[in-house]
Amino acid sequence: MSPQNQHSPAVSLSPSRILSLGISPCPNDTYIFHALAKGCIDLPCGFDLFMADVEVLNGRARVGSLDVTKLSLAAMVHVLDEYVLLNAGAALGRGCGPLLVAREPMSPADLAGARVAIPGRMTTANLLLSLHGVLHGPREEMVFDQVMPAVAAGKADCGLVIHEGRFTYGGHGLHCVLDLGRWWESAYGLPLPLGAIAARRDLGEAAILAVQDAIRRSLEYANANPAASRGWIREHAQELSDEVTDSHIRTFVNDFSLDLRDEGRAAIRALLEKAAAIAGRSLPALPLFA
Repeated sequence: MSPQNQHSPAVSLSPSRILSLGISPCPNDTYIFHALAKGCIDLPCGFDLFMADVEVLNGRARVGSLDVTKLSLAAMVHVLDEYVLLNAGAALGRGCGPLLVAREPMSPADLAGARVAIPGRMTTANLLLSLHGVLHGPREEMVFDQVMPAVAAGKADCGLVIHEGRFTYGGHGLHCVLDLGRWWESAYGLPLPLGAIAARRDLGEAAILAVQDAIRRSLEYANANPAASRGWIREHAQELSDEVTDSHIRTFVNDFSLDLRDEGRAAIRALLEKAAAIAGRSLPALPLFA
């Protein structure tokens, strides 16, 4: 754990203390955080929940407005002086990467200059597209659930889909032309880190570890009581069928979500180093993980 911010005293946690917490409405996050949000477990403090698309959360973290938040790994490289990564709550694994989809199959030559719809500049999906290096055409940012309709309507040649898009793109008449998760795993031999939970360093070590423990216990509660969170998950994923929701959770919530362990931390460090190189930055001389 890093030293505390010299200008901010460490936060003393108590039931009356409220920390701002940013998560996405995606089923993996609502599954993990249901017990914490609804008080099904003992908590070290209160949480003021802010739920938004991960690209919005990325922007909030860039200005430091959230105490604890879900982040894309691509965005994390810009906030590591202020935030430390937690070992619980991450979306990381195998067979879970973003997909590039198009109306018709496309060759690498076709892809080189293609117009691509992306779910945000700071997303891990966009970072992986840059690392792969096949696409050199224009990229148009839009909210993730607008990507597939844009491609289907011919507003973009191809689109980068994340979240439940990997399960539903066929329903839009689209074809997968590149699996970036499969590429990453083949190229680097590591699971793919997509997003993680980060906490402000100036909360102090004790508070950060208490929050990390609460997130882990929230997920343990969800695993032990899977039906308990179903209504809340469905409330925030209204357009998804139960089948898609269950597939989403199985894909993005796994043992790494409980504890990154050495393999998960190595995968995250590897991607952060590549993101830093693209951004022309250096990783700070601070611990990356709580």
